[in-house]
Amino acid sequence: MIQVLAIDHIVLRTTKLAEMLRFYTEVLGCAVERETPPETGLTQLRAGNALIDIVVVDSRLGKMGGGAPTQSERNMDHFCLQIKSMTEQSILDHLDAHGIAHEDFASRYGAQGYGNSIYLEDPEGNVVELRCQLEQFNAALPSQSRV
Repeated sequence: MIQVLAIDHIVLRTTKLAEMLRFYTEVLGCAVERETPPETGLTQLRAGNALIDIVVVDSRLGKMGGGAPTQSERNMDHFCLQIKSMTEQSILDHLDAHGIAHEDFASRYGAQGYGNSIYLEDPEGNVVELRCQLEQFNAALPSQSRV
């Protein structure tokens, strides 16, 4: 069975990158952790043990999520859950047993660095990413910060 430990990251889509970065860094105190080239369109902000990813709508990544955020277009691209470590095959078997369609595992950057993850959708069509908690990251956290 899958056991959720924490939210790893959320991905917000924007047409107002400067304003979003100002809000999340100056108002909420997040730090820019990683930026991709502008054509890719991703800025990752550290939010405690998690990340907030800001994706520019007209970038390569942003175009994959549809139109600009409006009342009829979504603002959140997906959210990622850290789950208790288990084999990729166990996760696939669990999802398949429940009839949940999914993509293949791929290496992606998250709150704990690079690791394999998988995308699926909930019944409302929200995209959910699952990635196992990386044990070496968890061991490096102070005990009061562990989830």
